[in-house]
Amino acid sequence: MLFSLKELVQWLGFATFELFLHLLALLLFSMLVALKVDLFQENEKRLAVLRLLWVLTVLSLKLACEVLLCQKLAEQERARDLWFGLIVSPLFILLQLLMIRACRVN
Repeated sequence: MLFSLKELVQWLGFATFELFLHLLALLLFSMLVALKVDLFQENEKRLAVLRLLWVLTVLSLKLACEVLLCQKLAEQERARDLWFGLIVSPLFILLQLLMIRACRVN
């Protein structure tokens, strides 16, 4: 990863449990804000939830690719077994999902 847990605890001054709570609260808050904005714009709950799930899927696939790439570039001991086909596989899944979505629009 980018920073070790020991470094984050030292720099931020939070305990490990507090860091976990802050990350969980940030994730929950961002999901609720996105859902609330969609509800006010369209006033359709089902469509808002589908948009939220789509955004979360895209972001999680991009994050997985970036984390795997950072691990490979940092040459960590566990990441030596990673090959680039495995690293870009979330991007391939994302491209397939985009193609399916493009076909459904037309």
